[in-house]
Amino acid sequence: MHWIPPYQVRGRLSQARNDKLLSTYVVVYITEFEKFLSRGSSMNKAIFFLIPLVILGILVIGGFGIYNGLVSAQEEAKTAWAQVENQFQRRADLIPNLVETVKGYARLERSVLEEVTRLRSQWGEARQSGDINKSLQAAMGLEAGLGRLMVVVERYPELKSNQNFMKLQDQLEGTENRVSVERRRYNQAVLNYNKKIRTFPGAFFAGPFGFEGMPLFEAEAGARKASTVKF
Repeated sequence: MHWIPPYQVRGRLSQARNDKLLSTYVVVYITEFEKFLSRGSSMNKAIFFLIPLVILGILVIGGFGIYNGLVSAQEEAKTAWAQVENQFQRRADLIPNLVETVKGYARLERSVLEEVTRLRSQWGEARQSGDINKSLQAAMGLEAGLGRLMVVVERYPELKSNQNFMKLQDQLEGTENRVSVERRRYNQAVLNYNKKIRTFPGAFFAGPFGFEGMPLFEAEAGARKASTVKF
């Protein structure tokens, strides 16, 4: 048996104790590190699931904003059209008296008078339907009919001097000015709405949610010119 000096024995025992303590520290460190990694893994998993949810939430909130913007633009256009209808109704209410007045002087123009009366009825029916496209067509038809009636009036100088007709003419001119203002506002609202549903990102929502383009109100050149004749 090999002899070991006592001081070496004490050194080896001390080293053994140190190694055991070190190994204990290592085990504790590894254990804690594994726990840290375990917690980190859980956090990574949470982050992995949270990020898509956050993105989805942002998209949903943004989608609601875009949808509400389309609804607001559409309602503004509808409100503007309602104002156009109000002014057209004011004009339509003047037509029966206008026709009766003109009839007393222009009996030979029966076809024009009947046409204006018929177009007024069509306008009323179209307005009741609530269909803006039908109302627009009827409104433009009525404008054209009134334009032709004003051309007829030009042939009868004595009619232009009639007090009742002059009063009706002033009222018609007033409604024409108001119609022009409301028509312009309506067209601006429609242009804004149509732009929203045709451009990104509104275009992605327009189809699925039933947002359709709205028509512009462009008066026929001849009708507008004739309806603003000065007597």
